[in-house]
Amino acid sequence: MVTIETAAQLNAEFKENEIVNVLKNLADRFEGKVVFTTSFGIEDQVITDYIFKNDIPIKVVTLDTGRLFEETYKVYNRTLEKYQKPIQPMYPNQEELEKFVGEKGPNSFYLSVENRKACCHIRKVEPLGRALKGMECWITGIRASQSNNREDMQLFEWDGGHEIVKYNPLRDWSLEDCREYVKDNQVPYNVLHDRGFVSIGCAPCTRAIQPGEDFRAGRWWWESNSKKECGLHTHEK
Repeated sequence: MVTIETAAQLNAEFKENEIVNVLKNLADRFEGKVVFTTSFGIEDQVITDYIFKNDIPIKVVTLDTGRLFEETYKVYNRTLEKYQKPIQPMYPNQEELEKFVGEKGPNSFYLSVENRKACCHIRKVEPLGRALKGMECWITGIRASQSNNREDMQLFEWDGGHEIVKYNPLRDWSLEDCREYVKDNQVPYNVLHDRGFVSIGCAPCTRAIQPGEDFRAGRWWWESNSKKECGLHTHEK
């Protein structure tokens, strides 16, 4: 059973280790209970390459919200073709989604933060809960420089809401580091990254950013920066 102390122990143990070695160790230590969630962004593609190229037995899943970009699905398909490894899709609860859209409309997230968070909960947060059920270690592609909310993140963190240890292998990576990795290793990546999209989510809620804009400016651009989290990584301590 993992606890908050587990995260502290892992931080001390793996402070200087290379990512591939940590992933292999986690797969051995938490056998069958390690999961990586990918949205097929450039960061996640880096981690996918580490896992699949090295045949590390870590379950890979993706949250298919039903409103992703066509380019994202193309990356999904190209990734399956390149590595010949499974990526398990997790879909929103059909009844909850039908009820929400039936009552609020298909684009109600533009009308209020409350509506947007409700949509994110149905399409992303609840499916994530199912993906993490029974798992002990959750691998993510988030980086510390992606938003002010992530500046103090640790390599390993305790997510009390899901009672799971999170491993953030790219915590100290820059976007340029990720770009260089996918280029050097010929990793499939989303062409939207070449069009000014740095953080890619659902199509109606994501736009390219302009030079000088904050990294998260392209997500839910009609909201203030202080509210720009969908709930996947706002964990309880």
